Amino acid sequence: MDADQTQAADRRTDANPRSTATLFGHPLHPMLVPFPIVCFSGALLTDLAYLGSANVQWSNFSIWLITAGLIGGGLAALTGIIDYAGDRRVRAAGPATLHMILNLSVFAIEFVNAFVHSRDGWTAVVPTGLTLSIVSVALLGVSSWLGGSLVYKHRVGVRP
Repeated sequence: MDADQTQAADRRTDANPRSTATLFGHPLHPMLVPFPIVCFSGALLTDLAYLGSANVQWSNFSIWLITAGLIGGGLAALTGIIDYAGDRRVRAAGPATLHMILNLSVFAIEFVNAFVHSRDGWTAVVPTGLTLSIVSVALLGVSSWLGGSLVYKHRVGVRP
């Protein structure tokens, strides 16, 4: 391969914003994101089950799901911040900053929600815990849409 072909291959390789946090060339952030989404959505569902039944086991499920979501969300946030800081083209993509702000907001809301759900009795879920779960899942929906836009529209982390 001569020098012109090498330069053309380099340009094709760098055509899209790249994911900096990778494992064997695979972006880590999109692999980790489903865990907090599922856990926080599951916590909302178990909060609703608790609201309908007053069975304390649903409240226990909620706090476990929130805790698991916070652990998974922390790892997803770490890899997302590495990607955001690692390539200026990621930061330049329209929805990247709002996506990050929404995800950090959800993390903060769910952190507070973990303390609310750690209380005893009905007030561990109703009304504050349930409200926080609804708000965080709604924000996750918007953030997920923006994250999808980063991949499918702005081609972040997609090989050419």
